[in-house]
Amino acid sequence: MKCPKCNVENKEEAKVCKKCGTSLVLKTVWRPTWQWHGKVLGIIFLVLITFFFTLNALFKPYMRKLPQDITPWLKSSQNVNTK
Repeated sequence: MKCPKCNVENKEEAKVCKKCGTSLVLKTVWRPTWQWHGKVLGIIFLVLITFFFTLNALFKPYMRKLPQDITPWLKSSQNVNTK
């Protein structure tokens, strides 16, 4: 690994230059903040919700209807016989 300041060749695992003492450890360019994480999660959430409702609207004609004989709890309250 070459020193960016004096161009002296150093060992790959070296943390400082053996000639000029310049740090050879690369600094992180960018670290995500909590605000960035919140925005990304919000966008993912909105995409998933939009995808869900779009699929629900597209496949509505193909939804299976259950017979009312086997699902009496799904009947409207007006149709239920009360004795």
